[in-house]
Amino acid sequence: MADIDTQNMIDQEEVLRPKMVTVEIAGKKYDVPEGITVIKALWYAGQEVIRGIGCLGGFCGACATYYRTKDDAKVRTCLACQMAVQDGMSFSMVPPFPARKAIYNIAELKDPKQDLFALYPEAPLCRNCNACTEACPQTIDVREGVWRAVFGDFKAVSEMFMDCVMCGLCVPVCIADIAPNLVALYASRVQGAHFTEKPERLEHRIKEIADGKYRDEWARVMKMNEQELAKVCAELK
Repeated sequence: MADIDTQNMIDQEEVLRPKMVTVEIAGKKYDVPEGITVIKALWYAGQEVIRGIGCLGGFCGACATYYRTKDDAKVRTCLACQMAVQDGMSFSMVPPFPARKAIYNIAELKDPKQDLFALYPEAPLCRNCNACTEACPQTIDVREGVWRAVFGDFKAVSEMFMDCVMCGLCVPVCIADIAPNLVALYASRVQGAHFTEKPERLEHRIKEIADGKYRDEWARVMKMNEQELAKVCAELK
């Protein structure tokens, strides 16, 4: 029987064991696998994450988080489902911020560009500090968007904030108490409802739906099982 080279043997368990890093979650240290996301680190550490799990794909903005890396005093922002942990990182998830959300009926607005100042009177008070832009995990030029809304360029605002996930991280850093995400949401809604020409076919299709043209077809689809739905979808492709 051949001699076993014990010096060059690979420890299977050691190879499969992930490299661990030390992080600080809400002031308490935990060892977690290197490279996992912040939200997975929370789960690994046994944290009961009830709010903030969302889509886990960076689209819902539910997992807003403050973090600081090792030997860096600056506190930064991220989405917990996108940011990978690093050794020495400290982080805490952000609770919902009590920003004031204006209530309005968009169809009843008479002068939407002037109504902005009645609904969000703080909007023109922007100090140009740019803190909102630095806080945005989607790299939106939030400060520029607020000023474009103030000057009535709602079309530009709606385009600039296309990637906004309403995480709200721009709100607590604003020294003028503006909620930039809500101002942008208002501008985008107004642009669509009041300043964008409606496609003719869209109005026609909406009327068809309201008149019940597709009611029987929808009822047939709702009765299908998973296999039948898969077959119909494959045929449509």
